[in-house]
Amino acid sequence: MPDRHHCLALDADDPLRAFRDEFVLPEGVVYLVGNSLGALPRRTAERVRRTVEDEWGKELVGGWNTAGWYDQPLRAGDRIAPLIGVGPGQVVAGNTTSIAIFQALAAALRLRPDRRVIVSEVHNFPTDHYIVQGLAGLLGGYEVRDLAERRFDDAAVVLLSEVDYRTGARQDVPAVTAEAHAAGALIVWDLCHSAGVMEVDVSEADFAVGCTYKYLNAGPGAPAFLYVNPRHHATAENVLSGWFAHAEPFAFEEGFRPAEGIRRFAVSTPHVVSFAALEAALDIWERVPMAQVRAKSMALTSLFVELVGDALELASPADPQARGSQVSFRHPDGYPVMRALIDRGVHGDFRAPDILRFGFAPLYTSYTDVHDAAATLLEVLGEELWRQEKYARRLSVT
Repeated sequence: MPDRHHCLALDADDPLRAFRDEFVLPEGVVYLVGNSLGALPRRTAERVRRTVEDEWGKELVGGWNTAGWYDQPLRAGDRIAPLIGVGPGQVVAGNTTSIAIFQALAAALRLRPDRRVIVSEVHNFPTDHYIVQGLAGLLGGYEVRDLAERRFDDAAVVLLSEVDYRTGARQDVPAVTAEAHAAGALIVWDLCHSAGVMEVDVSEADFAVGCTYKYLNAGPGAPAFLYVNPRHHATAENVLSGWFAHAEPFAFEEGFRPAEGIRRFAVSTPHVVSFAALEAALDIWERVPMAQVRAKSMALTSLFVELVGDALELASPADPQARGSQVSFRHPDGYPVMRALIDRGVHGDFRAPDILRFGFAPLYTSYTDVHDAAATLLEVLGEELWRQEKYARRLSVT
């Protein structure tokens, strides 16, 4: 069993160790929630200050031209593109993941008007499944089929997450994409739990969506992104035909005329201050070797599984290749266990009904963090510290 000295040695040899200093990490905290909200990059505060004080404060409305606010969605999209295996002019950033999913699904359904089936996962992240249900109800006449049936032959579109938010189980993106296409269906991938923590390639997919506030560290409420395969640029319709998706917004035409290319999937005014935080985070990601990130991710998660041992039931795949950068365990009293753990400086999160979830961000999570987290978890379990009454009270956000 690896001890703390062994983990310190691993940290000393870690090729990514210098990136840890680029993040704000509170003293005494082991932060294993990168799969929910990434840590704050040190450069973000100055970048946001510059946007607020120098751009907005001094340029006022002129910032749309002088500071390039108008092009933020496309500029950020081009910087995100390499992280998901696609090229420039194929990704637009802005809005939220829910909106991006709605846009992608609605466009896909219009591209397959003769089919009336949407395939998704019943246990997919609520955002995804709720949007599917809402859109099917809005349009009427659509069947929502669970992926478990594994039948795409009459499907219009398949919506899946590359990494399952509860268990961390990973889908085979190329294989499932090819399977859907062979059946005549389009496919939309949700990359919220994979972008920024592994090598992603959705270049053969029709659409993909993702957030930037998890492993990409762009901050709470950061803009989401939407990928549209170039083969659909001329025919896919953005049903949220907002002002910034118009071919000439400042012509103020009465009718909507879509822009060329990916800009037609913009919607409205970008959240300029949030984009500043995203741009600061992307400055880091342009220097990150993703193969090293994935290698360290698998090493961190494997170490955690080994150290926790059989003290908890493993909910994630045992094979590190088959999971994202996440380890989940089951416990019937998972919520108070997690509360007790957080009280002792180890931050994970809980997902109903019984999942203790730990997300490992290789840029700032160390091997020593993993050792200390496992030791604290074993202490909480062994001494039943979670049984204290205060830990049973549910907070609004779990």
